Amino acid sequence: MSSLFEGHPIVPLSTPSTIAQAEALADGLVAGGIGIVEIALRGDGALAAMRHIAGRPDLVVGAGTVLDVEQAQQALDAGAQFLVSPGLSADVVRAGQRAGVPVLPGTLTPSDITAARDLGLTQLKLFPAGNFGGLALLGTYASVFRGITFMPSGGITPANLAEHLEHPAVFAVSGSWLGGAKLLDAGADAVAGAAREASQIAATVLQAKAAAA
Repeated sequence: MSSLFEGHPIVPLSTPSTIAQAEALADGLVAGGIGIVEIALRGDGALAAMRHIAGRPDLVVGAGTVLDVEQAQQALDAGAQFLVSPGLSADVVRAGQRAGVPVLPGTLTPSDITAARDLGLTQLKLFPAGNFGGLALLGTYASVFRGITFMPSGGITPANLAEHLEHPAVFAVSGSWLGGAKLLDAGADAVAGAAREASQIAATVLQAKAAAA
């Protein structure tokens, strides 16, 4: 089954506060081989930044830290093509489903995953993954919730990116190191360098997976 996230194993997470930061983020990611980004609604400038870069043909733009239906609608109006939340809100999920966009609610416990599954979801965010066992937790859930795959968020770095992408229950990882304020202020070239490194790691893992299939 195809997914919006197919071909996008790394989903950078960022909260640009200015248009200049948004442009550096978007231009840098694309130059570095990454065609997707999650703009977290954690700052006053996030919606404006999203609106500015949404609609680019070379970049899929979504909204993160969506806490309620009002924020979901604001994000959709700003051009969000997917929604991500830190926890599971059935109302937010249904708002995304009505709009025809993917929703990745944050899940952590078996009850969270079961509730999300009951809403018809098969791709979920695992958050905060790094604080609660990370790969070991993914291994446990993979054996129980067959057909469910995860985007782990929290604790992912270039050093452990490969082992997360290698996990069969992972469809993508959340990459906050690719969207930090210092990196954005350093400009598009700096973002491109970090994105290129991550893209190369992901390509190596995916090639190995394909060869082993």
